[in-house]
Amino acid sequence: MARIKRLPYGISDFKQLRREGKYFVDKTMFLPVMEEADNFLFLVRPRRFGKSIFLNMMRAYYDVNERDNFDRLFEGLWIASHPTEEQGQYQVLHMDFSRVGSNIERLEQDFGDYCNQMLDDFIERYAHLYDDDYLAKSREIKNFRTKFSFIDNRAKRKGYPLYLIIDEYDNFTNNVLNVRGEAVYHALTHGEGFYRDVFKLFKGMFSRILMMGVSPVTMDDVTSGYNIATNITMRPEFNQMLGFSEEDVRAMIRYYREAGALKREEDDLIDEMKPWYDNYCFGPSPFPSRGRGVVTSTTYNSANQSIYTSPSGEVGRGATVFNSNMVLYYLSNQLRNGHSPDEMADPNARTDYQKMKRLIQLDRLEPQRKSIIYRIAEEGYIDSRLVPYFPASEMVKFDNFVSLLYYYGMLTITGTNGFTLRLGIPNNNVRRQYYGYLLEEYDRIRSADHWRIDQAYQSAALDGDWRPLITTVSDEYEKTCAVRCLIEGERNLQGFFTAYLTMTGYYLIAPELELSHGYGDLFFLPDLARYPIVAHSYILELKYLKPDATQPEADAQWTEAEAQIRRYAQDAKLRQLCGPTRLHLVIAQYRGYQLMRTEEVSHLI
Repeated sequence: MARIKRLPYGISDFKQLRREGKYFVDKTMFLPVMEEADNFLFLVRPRRFGKSIFLNMMRAYYDVNERDNFDRLFEGLWIASHPTEEQGQYQVLHMDFSRVGSNIERLEQDFGDYCNQMLDDFIERYAHLYDDDYLAKSREIKNFRTKFSFIDNRAKRKGYPLYLIIDEYDNFTNNVLNVRGEAVYHALTHGEGFYRDVFKLFKGMFSRILMMGVSPVTMDDVTSGYNIATNITMRPEFNQMLGFSEEDVRAMIRYYREAGALKREEDDLIDEMKPWYDNYCFGPSPFPSRGRGVVTSTTYNSANQSIYTSPSGEVGRGATVFNSNMVLYYLSNQLRNGHSPDEMADPNARTDYQKMKRLIQLDRLEPQRKSIIYRIAEEGYIDSRLVPYFPASEMVKFDNFVSLLYYYGMLTITGTNGFTLRLGIPNNNVRRQYYGYLLEEYDRIRSADHWRIDQAYQSAALDGDWRPLITTVSDEYEKTCAVRCLIEGERNLQGFFTAYLTMTGYYLIAPELELSHGYGDLFFLPDLARYPIVAHSYILELKYLKPDATQPEADAQWTEAEAQIRRYAQDAKLRQLCGPTRLHLVIAQYRGYQLMRTEEVSHLI
């Protein structure tokens, strides 16, 4: 009986993965597409989308030293039967700048030491292709810039093509920007800054270059307007090059089910993963113009299932993709423990959230950027242009900052609105990061009684006793606003509620879910796959009155709310999402920041 392939969770070494027979999601069909795109390429993707393993695979494919190992390394993969002329034709310099420290006192020295280390390794690996004095001459050179020139001259003398692959090109500069601020970062990337200087060496030396990172900020700063490479970040043909398509994930599930390692049905596992890990799109062209509600509809139902990369290797356009590391994290738990992870979000991803927070808090314009975060968290989307590159000094501009959130994976393309893109929160994993930030802001104003909220949440989920939950969160809302009027108006009321309700288990909170030609404020979608004990689900309609509103105005608003929520309850999709739970229709009406009235209404229209 064949040994079951193990998942490659945490592995970025392609040769190790193939040697140990681990499961590999084939992305080799993108190699000829990249060759045709240009010689000098630049691609931005969020963290944990498989950049490192893809680049490592590329190195093995193009490396002249691995030319005779092609059949063994790529057996069974798409490229094995579709090799390009450039396979095994290059001396490949593969660098990972995340390995450079960010200690500002030693940064230039650490960068030079790392470059020297990688260049020495490069020289030793390809020394057999050069004259006898190649190694000895190289060892006399201590300066990495001179060593680059030495390699360049010797390669050109022999007519050898060189390929430069840089992973995490912006990692240590982003760390400097996050920790030490823009002034220190500017010194590295402008004028005579050593990091800017090293980029001048690349283009004339290498026949092909591919650089990957998480944002275009550093690239703009070090290249005076981005003139070193072709930016393929938003080209539709590369949309699924990183991350997993739905078909990738289904094929993986089928493999382990057929091997007897997974017991749950394929659709059950997909349905559980989709709201947490799916819905990223990096190519805008396929989406029609859509109106309000596009974000939640693509997040919570099958509207995000578009064209995907077919098993034959045809490159699809416009499909959504899963976060690959999150999928591997989830399936590793399923295979190891026989059930879903206790935390659907990989705890290792928390450092990415901390980096995003530091970017928000860089300088005196922090409140402007905070307001963008609030708006996205409360409405679920924002309309903006996507800016392909911009310097760190202009990060505070609206479109630039929204674009940065997109590059970090905190927003994704969900549609268009006229001439702008509609960028939405891709899934619950990211949604929790936004609401976690809001909660920290609320707690900074006034620390909430989270234990009390958790207990009330449990009573609502298990016993159908919803009133303590509404009154407890309303009480926190009122007390927070009484300290400082950070929150005012209906939109912010909904954001406050969603932030608190999202951080507890039992439910997936869907704000502004499209129901029966309307948009329900908050739907408590029972997470029955993880919490089958949940017996109750809810639609919560929040109604806000200005402090000087009259009683007739309040009565008219309440009557309208009853009609709305009863209409929502008739939606067939909603009935399906509720499963076997009992659906409650609850209205909460506020005057200013005070809860005036809350009741459950019947389903009868």
